[in-house]
Amino acid sequence: MTTESNYLNNLPDWSIEHAQATAMEDNIVLSPAHIEILQVAREFYNSYGFSPSMRPLCKSISHSLGVEMGRSIYLNQQFPGSPARLVAKFAGLPKPKNCL
Repeated sequence: MTTESNYLNNLPDWSIEHAQATAMEDNIVLSPAHIEILQVAREFYNSYGFSPSMRPLCKSISHSLGVEMGRSIYLNQQFPGSPARLVAKFAGLPKPKNCL
């Protein structure tokens, strides 16, 4: 069901419960705001066919959820370390191409 780095092999297998379990492995408890961000990332993927890197992620979130939630500082607080990579992982998306 997942790759060795825990990204889903089959995107339709994703669920909020899967996201919460995956996030717990990284010691992150997902709030409703986290889930909204994950859903924006999934919408981005459905529109463009790839996972958003940081800049497009910020822009998409700003457009959908408001400027405050789309700020990179906010995303770093919610998804510490590598927000775009963690958002993709928890949203059941492929790892963004430019994330280490």
